[in-house]
Amino acid sequence: MEVDNFDRTLNAFKKRQPFRPFTIALVNGDRFEVDFPDALLVRDGVAVYIAAGGIPVIFDHEGVNQFIGELIEPKGN
Repeated sequence: MEVDNFDRTLNAFKKRQPFRPFTIALVNGDRFEVDFPDALLVRDGVAVYIAAGGIPVIFDHEGVNQFIGELIEPKGN
């Protein structure tokens, strides 16, 4: 994934109002859920997520397979 797309996508998920948890799937098969927006730091294609219990998850734009969650806000009727 391109650095700019990685940063832009993660920041979009992080800033959703109201915030909703989302999942990150890595190319090695690992997955984790981001459940708190302030626990995620993104810069220049690298990110750190501090999971519950203070466990850091470090990942970069080359290691992400996909982001799982809906970014498009549903339209009201």
